[in-house]
Order: sequence, then C-alpha cells, then structure tokens
Amino acid sequence: MVTTTSTTTQQEVPGENRMVLKGVSWQTFKALLADVGDDRAWRIAYDTGVLEIRMPHLEHEVPKGMIESFIEAIADEIEIEVMKAGSVTLEREDLTRAVEPDSCFYIQNEASMRGKRDIRLPEDLPPDLAIESDYSNSSVNKEVLYSAIGVPELWRYRRQSLQVYHLIEGKYERRDRSLAFPFLPVAEIPSFIEQSREIGQRAAVRLFRQRIRELLPN
Repeated sequence: MVTTTSTTTQQEVPGENRMVLKGVSWQTFKALLADVGDDRAWRIAYDTGVLEIRMPHLEHEVPKGMIESFIEAIADEIEIEVMKAGSVTLEREDLTRAVEPDSCFYIQNEASMRGKRDIRLPEDLPPDLAIESDYSNSSVNKEVLYSAIGVPELWRYRRQSLQVYHLIEGKYERRDRSLAFPFLPVAEIPSFIEQSREIGQRAAVRLFRQRIRELLPN
C-alpha cells in the first residue's frame, strides 16, 4: 500500500482515460510503481512533482503499432539489428523526471544494449528513437522529458501526420528526415497507416516493404 506525506491534487480530464496528480514526490511516484508492478495497462509521465496517468485508446494504439511494424520492416530490408524497448520506463532520478514512451527503439546503439535486462540512466545510453502517438493532448510536456533524458530522435503521430524531431543543443527541432533512417520519406508513413484501416495491417506493411525496396539501391 502506497503512503505519502506529499500534498497532492487530482485533476480528471473530461472525455479521456487520463488523470493528473500534482504535488507527488519522487519517492511516492516510485512507491506507486513498485506497488502496482509491471503488469499494468496504463502509462505514466512524471515531471518534477506532476504525475500523469493515462490509459491508451485503440485510436492511440493502432498507429503506434503500425509504426513499430514499419521500423522492423526497414531493419529487415536493410539488414540491421534494432531493439524494440516498447513502453519501458525511462527515468532520471537526478532530474526527477520519467516517461514511458508509446514505443522506443535502440538503433544506432543497439549493440551497446543487447542482452541487458534493464535501462539505467544516465549510465546507459537512452533509446535512439522514441515514438508518441498523440491521440489526445498531454498535461506534461513530453518534449521536455525526452530532451532531459537525451533521446536523440522523437517521432510524434497526430491527426494523420508524422512529425520528426532531432535533439539539437538540448532542444527538439523539427526536421523532414529521420536521423536513424535518412532515406525514409517520413511524410508517406501516415498514408500507409490509413491504408491499413481498409486493407488490413499486414497488407499495409507489405506495401510499405515494397516502397522501401524501391528506395534502396540494388
């Protein structure tokens, strides 16, 4: 049972499966995660006393899952290793910040994390790419959290648009190309996600693979 001496205030967000708690100490935040364990559907974001808890919607999960499949397809086609770390908790106790991405990948630095059972920041490198499927607005500035953790690249999918950000001098700047996959036409990805709603997810992934093969040199 979690106990705390912190003074917290609770804010429910109408129309969303999301709750925001303010005045939550780092110790209380960690105790909550320890009590609940890893077997939970909800995800968290924590920024210096503000804790957001959210339950993903289907409209949130489907694009995220498609983007994961696309990244894995790219890795297969160019024959590289990637490590999908999913919604692993990325936390920096020294900064009192933590976030669970919708998904994240080790790509350029996959070899350095291969075989590890946990991510311990800042000793370990952060994921090379984090993915956020923004079905609804967050009460916590995710870009601040990811930049503090040091994630080099952030993809945000929202309203049938995929935006790519590079971490430059501690802040995210929007770019047209991916750091990990500079040949990838990022603007085309939403169209494959939309096609999946008509032809099925695996069919859309197969079409995406064909497009990647067209882009790669023989």
